[in-house]
Amino acid sequence: MSTPGLPLQTSPFWDFSLRLYRRAAFRAACLAIQDEAGADVNIALFLLWQASRGHAFDAAAVARLDALVAPWRGEVVVRLRAVRRFLKPLESGAEDDDVAALRREIKTVELESERLQQEMLHREAAGWGSEAAAEPALASRHLALYAAHLGHDFPPAAADALVAAAFA
Repeated sequence: MSTPGLPLQTSPFWDFSLRLYRRAAFRAACLAIQDEAGADVNIALFLLWQASRGHAFDAAAVARLDALVAPWRGEVVVRLRAVRRFLKPLESGAEDDDVAALRREIKTVELESERLQQEMLHREAAGWGSEAAAEPALASRHLALYAAHLGHDFPPAAADALVAAAFA
């Protein structure tokens, strides 16, 4: 989630996300909940961050979070990700240097779109949660609420890895 040369603004939420995303096991867990359960990794990260700060969310708040970013996610983030993924196998073709350069540029823009989505969550959801103990059980509950909202279970090993990283 970091790209050299891209001037990203930081926030406590973005810094938390970057810190966790540097870990290979965390990235793999994020991909698992995204690809296997249709999760928005930024929402999962936001819920983990809030749990680490002792802010509890209920099912209604999780649904509001999803609704808040759904248009941006669908029209911007998901489309950029699809183009980047489409280009990956083409890098081995005759114009692989040009395709690879284009893919890197799209990855940079995709990353910025993710940061902007995180800013939406950070700004709009301030004060939505109630006070609770900052503990792994709260993060697990947040992820379970989000999985229920999506109508898909998260792979247990992935959910455990996400929670463990948030409280490491």
